[in-house]
Amino acid sequence: MPIRHCIVHLIEKKPDGSPAVLHARDSELAESQAMENLLADLNESYNAKQGKAWGLFHEESGAYPFSGWLGRYLEGETDFTAFSRKAVEHLQKLMEESNLSTGGHVLFAHYQQGMTDYLAIALLHHSEGVTVTDSLEVAPAKHLDLAQLHLAARINISEWRNNKQSKQYISFIKGKNGKKVSDYFRDFIGCQEGVDAPSETRTLLKAFSDFVESEDLAEEAAREKTSALVDYASNQARRGEPMTLEELSEVIDEERPRAFFDHIRNKDYGLSPEIPPDKRTLNQFRRFTGRAEGLSISFEAHLLGSKIEYDEAQDTLIIHNLPTQLKDQLKRRKE
Repeated sequence: MPIRHCIVHLIEKKPDGSPAVLHARDSELAESQAMENLLADLNESYNAKQGKAWGLFHEESGAYPFSGWLGRYLEGETDFTAFSRKAVEHLQKLMEESNLSTGGHVLFAHYQQGMTDYLAIALLHHSEGVTVTDSLEVAPAKHLDLAQLHLAARINISEWRNNKQSKQYISFIKGKNGKKVSDYFRDFIGCQEGVDAPSETRTLLKAFSDFVESEDLAEEAAREKTSALVDYASNQARRGEPMTLEELSEVIDEERPRAFFDHIRNKDYGLSPEIPPDKRTLNQFRRFTGRAEGLSISFEAHLLGSKIEYDEAQDTLIIHNLPTQLKDQLKRRKE
């Protein structure tokens, strides 16, 4: 993961309305193993965060100047240090206006992963701990607590510059339960949501369920394809990468690599070619399976409570909206 440029500034701010104080660094950080480890750990923590949103820049304006500063840096009109200084001053201003916000160390990192350039921005905080010194004394120590990452964003620079139609080249952590505390950070980036990851993931899973039903697959085959989808989506989420429909189709059925992709296109689900996976939605997509005395039952976990009801006291399942093929077989049986 080559690091092109990296810098850290400090904003001191308490959530009590007091002015924010900026301590800006005047030069980039030198390359080091510690810097590489920090960025690797930051990416791992960021990728694991649930509740991220995906979007694109607002049009550059006085309210949303960040994309213009970033563009001028990438064009070579200003250097990375000057770009980060302008950006952190703007963040300081927005932070002062948000009485709920607290300061921290602000990391800007321009790095390359594979053939793709990224810019990561994160507000980092420390946690108190203890250490044993060289003289075998126990002493207090601070460390960066990346598990408590609440304000961060990642910009896919390559996609922003090369794919003008994209609406998901920025990802950022959303505030939990609709909290407004992170809104100022989203406005600092100048980002608007372009893709609803939970909704897109739910639609993809609905398309997959329809595909499995239309193929009339045996239970074992359906289970294998479900596992392949969930594994692929989970791996993409772990890497911080979107799911690609064509690639997913190949993973699901190697013998007919375009079968699922053609199903999606023919049914017109309105899905984007690339979908950011939502981990919370994926975790609900598991199968309950049982087989005994000629009875075989299997259904996806997310159907429980909607199409399928379980009455533990009566030891019964109630199934609503039976599959068409099953209804046809039952009707023929009555005739």
